[in-house]
Amino acid sequence: MEGPIPKEIALQLCEEIRAENSRKKFGSGKMMCWGCIKATKENIERRCVFANELNRECYQVNNHYDKKYKK
Repeated sequence: MEGPIPKEIALQLCEEIRAENSRKKFGSGKMMCWGCIKATKENIERRCVFANELNRECYQVNNHYDKKYKK
């Protein structure tokens, strides 16, 4: 795990990942997003990615961030 992900970027990646997963028929990522949104009742501040101060509690966001912003 690297440093913190800026909140704005974490939220943007979360939304992109949710959109990608919504087009899938099945998958663990799709289920993870579904569970996160169900548990947080659409409250952005309570999403899995924001569960700690580093904004790194969602492996999908972590992977996308590391691929896109870490070189």
